[in-house]
Amino acid sequence: MKTTEIRTMSVEEIRGRIDDTREELMNLRFRIVTGQLTDTSQLKKVRRQVAQLETILHELSTGESGKVK
Repeated sequence: MKTTEIRTMSVEEIRGRIDDTREELMNLRFRIVTGQLTDTSQLKKVRRQVAQLETILHELSTGESGKVK
């Protein structure tokens, strides 16, 4: 998901997406432990997506626009 798409979402939608991606991350971790996950690069992608969502949520809550002055 691109940052421009995330920035157009409401705060509640972003929070819901964060919950969903964290759940996905937890499921990926369980699949690694049980040996069902062969493509471990998915972990990095999902972790990055969670961080991206949280960063934009923080920017929205503090009123930062993300633009360079």
